[in-house]
Amino acid sequence: MGHLTSRDAYRNLEDRINWFTQGAPASETLTKILQVLFTEKEAKWVAKLPIRPFSLKKAAQLWGTSEAKAEKLLDRLCEKGLLVDSYDRGVRKFVLPPPMIGFFEFSLMRTRGDIDQKYLSELFYQYINVEEDFIKDLFLGMDTKLGRVFVNESVLMTEKTNHILAISMQEEPSP
Repeated sequence: MGHLTSRDAYRNLEDRINWFTQGAPASETLTKILQVLFTEKEAKWVAKLPIRPFSLKKAAQLWGTSEAKAEKLLDRLCEKGLLVDSYDRGVRKFVLPPPMIGFFEFSLMRTRGDIDQKYLSELFYQYINVEEDFIKDLFLGMDTKLGRVFVNESVLMTEKTNHILAISMQEEPSP
């Protein structure tokens, strides 16, 4: 029965991640990624966190624990690159970044001995490049697209380029 509880912790975390505008479609590979990045306890607790930045006090309330215990877990998640912390008007705030350009990258930006980064990289490759659901959802699944074309205007300019100049409609005084 314990394996069902573990699976539920990671499924709940997947659901939490999908609260973001840019979520992450559920798959066995995503579950494996989350199992590498989060302990079962971390997955269970992070799934309860809000999408918007939150305080230590808020996390402790949501988790039903002391602020001291909550801070230890939040600090560990920040060290692992799974949460980001900053100060807002003197109050420390935490936030779970979105998956892409977020905790996917942050988790690999640190040299760590607690996870197999090669295996994690292979899972990311599988999830992003082979399964394609994540990338399709990222670029095609939203009204506001994350991908766009940037024009290098200097390449388009030639001496034959037409320019429209604004003209003043005021008459100049005659001499």
